Amino acid sequence: MPRELITVQVGQCGNQIGCRFWELALREHAAHNASGVYDDALSSFFRNIDQRQQPPLNLPVGNGMGAIQSLKARAVVVDMEEGVIQHMLKGPLSELFDSQQLLYDVSGAGNNWAHGHHGYGPQYRDALLGRLRTAAEAADSLQGFLLLHSLGGGTGSGLGTYLLGLLEEEFPEVFRFSAPVFPSEDDHVVTSPYDAALAAACLVESASCVLPVENQALAAISSRLEVATAKGTAAAGSGLGGPGAAKSSGSGKPAGGNAAAWDAMNGIAANMLLHLTSSVRFEGTLNTDLNDITMNLVPFPRMHFLLSSLAPLASPKDMAQLAQPRSVDQLFSDVFSREGQLLACDPRSHTCLATALMMRGRLSLNDAQRNIARLRPSLKMAHWNTEGFKLGLCSQPPVGLPYSLLCLSNNCCIADTFSTLMARFDKLYKRKIFVHHYTEFMEATGFDAAAECLNGLIAEYRRADSAGPAPVTRMRPRGLTFL
Repeated sequence: MPRELITVQVGQCGNQIGCRFWELALREHAAHNASGVYDDALSSFFRNIDQRQQPPLNLPVGNGMGAIQSLKARAVVVDMEEGVIQHMLKGPLSELFDSQQLLYDVSGAGNNWAHGHHGYGPQYRDALLGRLRTAAEAADSLQGFLLLHSLGGGTGSGLGTYLLGLLEEEFPEVFRFSAPVFPSEDDHVVTSPYDAALAAACLVESASCVLPVENQALAAISSRLEVATAKGTAAAGSGLGGPGAAKSSGSGKPAGGNAAAWDAMNGIAANMLLHLTSSVRFEGTLNTDLNDITMNLVPFPRMHFLLSSLAPLASPKDMAQLAQPRSVDQLFSDVFSREGQLLACDPRSHTCLATALMMRGRLSLNDAQRNIARLRPSLKMAHWNTEGFKLGLCSQPPVGLPYSLLCLSNNCCIADTFSTLMARFDKLYKRKIFVHHYTEFMEATGFDAAAECLNGLIAEYRRADSAGPAPVTRMRPRGLTFL
């Protein structure tokens, strides 16, 4: 039975990643569907529409051998500035969306979370619900929503988290996965700490799972890949160190700030999402769907933030050149290295609560078990979950590669990311700088509630990080005085 996923892309950042996501999804399905039929795999992301009918008719999968008439993405596209959406509609993806999937304005949210969440959210509530319900009604077995957005602006952070709340309210039984982009420390938007903290507090309360990526980490990876491409050094293929690796400046901007580098960053994030959903779309020896991820990687309800790392690591256009030579054992080493994370953190220095290793292509369970045994001594596992590895194996490899590996880890090092964010938040909020722009749309107590929520989450991760097994007290039998 097909299991559908609906993508909800919000704001400039969410829509730019969404564009790369759909381009790569079309390329992947074209490579694995040479006969051009509408099958279960294709139906996970796309509807097959007969536009000869009025209104257009959704064609079922049937026996998986029906001809493709017109593909439409299972997506809702939202932005309060029309620039990115208009650019998308003039490009090669224009036929993938229809007007009923789009919602946009012209003025924008002005990098103000409150304007997006408390202003545009209630204003467009009915229109948003209508588009979400239409997308859900076109699915036979809806598995989840995938939200693409940024935490550093106004629309992606504010309206994106408002949408997340709508999904929780209207579809409480459906998984809500969020893939937010955290702003870097040197973000050019002065109020981004406010936006990110207010939005992150909503993610804690309303998301099923959160897979954060960070501009700073993506920029560092992109810079290393650019150096490796320029030198033609296949040995630097994963971008994880090596003689051809560039030193990261710590900036959240790609080298040179050019469009190609931003596109590479978006492509890396989109590749991670494609790998995440591969087992939902394709057959495999040991498929892992969204239910398996939430069941095995979220031990406590609020602690649902998962680090992601992908190997081989390359931008889509350089995949064949850079990624091919990696050995199987090197893949597993790469996904646990600091340089391989899509969030700037060090997973080996903190406690890992649970981990999923999701393999694609010519890999086996023996490969995974051998490398887990090799790497486990260097990993700090929770004392109550020392065998906390969930394995998944999808038979279809990425385009141009024999195999790849995605690691999702619920690791306590995420507390450092939130601590850094709260330090930036406190630096502004203790002086009440720019607060008046937000209180036009919300109560000032919203800042305190968000800070309390995130500080509580940090404390939960810190306690889990420092927890150890309870001491065992030897019982002394009564009456045996010689003991």
